[in-house]
Amino acid sequence: MCAHILVAEDNVHQAELVRRYLEHDGHSVVVVHDGRAAIDETRRRNPDLLVLDVMMPLVDGIDVMRAIRTESDVPIVLLTARSTEDDVLLGFDLGADDYITKPFRPRQMVARVRTILRRTGRARETSATVLKVGDLTVDPIRHEVRIEDELITLTPAEFRLLAKMAAQPQRVFTREQLLEDGFITARTVDVHMMKLRRKIEKDSRRPERLLTVYGIGYKLV
Repeated sequence: MCAHILVAEDNVHQAELVRRYLEHDGHSVVVVHDGRAAIDETRRRNPDLLVLDVMMPLVDGIDVMRAIRTESDVPIVLLTARSTEDDVLLGFDLGADDYITKPFRPRQMVARVRTILRRTGRARETSATVLKVGDLTVDPIRHEVRIEDELITLTPAEFRLLAKMAAQPQRVFTREQLLEDGFITARTVDVHMMKLRRKIEKDSRRPERLLTVYGIGYKLV
């Protein structure tokens, strides 16, 4: 099962830990580090679930939840060091679906997220999700890639690589992260990227979709 999850956490290390465990469970994850960005990204991305830290700059998590609850019923999991009964009750009164106190065990957090997604009906099979990035469509069920109405023929390795990136557009993937999908060497990743550009770009020498982030890796935009 997978979901599109927004994580709002100002502690960069903590946010990376949450992101890593959620992605390992099959979810696509976007991370922001302040309350204003949490509100903006919730409106823009309409995530399946929001993991929300209470103590954040610009707008704290409680006020973020107040704002979001006026316009969305997205499931919200609060992360906080506040553990008094009054704090917990306030969180639930404002519409939190779960309340996790710090420090917490990441695997338990993932399990509770999974439970909420099942209960709210927002979890879905990864293979059933048609991915769209601009006019590029990746259909995992039919194993098809189209640009507008034109069918693009890819090898299985190229398709797997493109689908991984299309699930999280704008995210920068390192070569090491792409190697996790079975590519043997970093050089092999580069070769697949070159071949993909020839198929999905108007001019592979001046890519507009599949971009190189120098010194890091690649992203699909």
